[in-house]
Amino acid sequence: MGERNKYSIIVPTYNERLNIALLVYLVFKHLRDVDFEIIIVDDGSPDGTQEVVKQLQQVYGEDRILLRARPKKLGLGTAYCHGLKHASGNFVVIMDADLSHHPKYLPSFIKKQMETDASIVTGTRYVKGGGVHGWTLMRKLTSRGANVLAQTLLWPGVSDLTGSFRLYRKSVLEDIISSCFSKGYVFQMEMIVRASRKGYHIEEVPITFVDRVYGSSKLGGSEIVEYLKGLAYLLVTT
Repeated sequence: MGERNKYSIIVPTYNERLNIALLVYLVFKHLRDVDFEIIIVDDGSPDGTQEVVKQLQQVYGEDRILLRARPKKLGLGTAYCHGLKHASGNFVVIMDADLSHHPKYLPSFIKKQMETDASIVTGTRYVKGGGVHGWTLMRKLTSRGANVLAQTLLWPGVSDLTGSFRLYRKSVLEDIISSCFSKGYVFQMEMIVRASRKGYHIEEVPITFVDRVYGSSKLGGSEIVEYLKGLAYLLVTT
C-alpha cells in the first residue's frame, strides 16, 4: 500500500463572505475520511471575507484552513499559482467559492482518479448527468456556444473547456501552470488544452453547475471579449 493521498483544495475568493463558511462546512461534510487542506487565496476583499476565514480557522484549525491573502485583485491564474506554492498535498483541487461547485462531487472526483490513475479529473456540465441550474436561456446558450466554438477550433478531447472544478495531480498542475499565459476566465481553458496537448490522462465527472447563491456574478461583456481573444491565442500557440 502506497502512502496516503493528501488533497489541497485551492479556493480563490473576492467578496465571498456570505458563501465561504458554508463551502468549508460542506467540504468537511463530504470528505470525512480524506486527508485534505483548504487554501483560501483572498484578493483583498473589502466585505470581510478574511475575517470570516479567520473565524473558520479557529473552528477547524489553521492546519486545515490556510488563509493566503493578497493585497488586491490580481487574477485567477495567479491565485492558483499563489495557492499552489502553499499546497502540501500530492493532489490539488481547484474550485469556486460561490457554491456553484458543490463539494458533494469531490468524492466522485477522487474515486474516478483512483480508478483510472488519471492526471486530471475535470467536472463537466455537458455529458449525461451534468447540467446547469439557475441560468437564463441566454447565458446557457452563450456558455454552450463558447464551448462548442472552442471544441471545434481546439479539439481538446474534453467536453467542458471553460469549467473550473478540477482535480489535478500536483506535479501535473505545476507543469501545466508554468506554460500558461492567459489571465482570468481564459486561464481554465488554456490549462485543459495544454494538458491535452502534453498528453496527460484526463477523465471527466458529470456535475451540475449551480448559479451563485449570494453575491453578484463576475462574468460580463469584457470577459466574453477576453474569451474570444484567448481562443484566438490558443489557436495560434497550441
